[in-house]
Amino acid sequence: MLDVTLAGCGGTIPLKSRWLTSCMMRYNGKCLLIDCGEGTQIAMKEASLPFKPLGIICLTHYHADHISGLPGLLLSMGGEGRTDPVIIIGPGNVQRYISSLLIIAPELPFEVICVPINEKVETFAFDGFNITAFHVNHTMTCYGYTIEIPRAGKFDPERARQNGVPLRVWNKLQKNPSVEYEGTTYTQDMVMGPPRRGIKVTYCTDTRPVPIISAQASGCDLFICEGMYGDEDKAGRARESRHMTFSEAASLAAAAPIKPRRMWLTHYSPSMPDPEAYIGEAKAIFPDAICGRDGMSETIRFDNE
Repeated sequence: MLDVTLAGCGGTIPLKSRWLTSCMMRYNGKCLLIDCGEGTQIAMKEASLPFKPLGIICLTHYHADHISGLPGLLLSMGGEGRTDPVIIIGPGNVQRYISSLLIIAPELPFEVICVPINEKVETFAFDGFNITAFHVNHTMTCYGYTIEIPRAGKFDPERARQNGVPLRVWNKLQKNPSVEYEGTTYTQDMVMGPPRRGIKVTYCTDTRPVPIISAQASGCDLFICEGMYGDEDKAGRARESRHMTFSEAASLAAAAPIKPRRMWLTHYSPSMPDPEAYIGEAKAIFPDAICGRDGMSETIRFDNE
């Protein structure tokens, strides 16, 4: 199962009751964070999210409301005893931006490993998370992320026998990619059926509507998408700043080849203190859309789990 929490839902500047954008996902004791706006560590505390297990941070882009919380968060992670490396994924010269931020957090007890995104679509795998970064359309280079938790097929004893896999390694092969026994290496595909449907979450913010978002959100369990403006009268402002309205975000969900199961809106303009007042704009297009809020959380389970 995958736990997903919106720690913050704000764009540009925080409000009294709304922290800046960040989203945490937890799987099998490991944590992944998307974006880290100012005050993210406070938002995490309020949502009872842990610091120490956080090993992967995915940055959509380098505007301050998405990265200015990093130095404080990293210091707090070190203060809670983390010593394992932390991976930070981001567009282009991520090392330059992180090095600049770490000037005020120079003595961390763990290594920070920067992983650049250089292609329009790029995939990574860390700590059990399969991560796809995809290029979107903002005022600076920006990426959305699809996070997937793969699920192996069911154990197939007949397949194991046909492949000559010794009974003694059947159990180990269900839990490990490969096992060596008496000089022979046996692989997991020799005892397992075809992969089953896993868990999929797509997250995007700070962008105009582009087709790749619908393609990435296809068939996902949860689609988290920016809705900077609820009022359609601000559609022009959305175009100028390369953001989206609620109806534009909902249209992306509706256009997905396989409809997402659920949709959360996030990254609200500070000019919109009450997003719920506009949710009808989204639901008219995609009925399974709801307004995200700080601390909103959901546990997504594998089908038939």
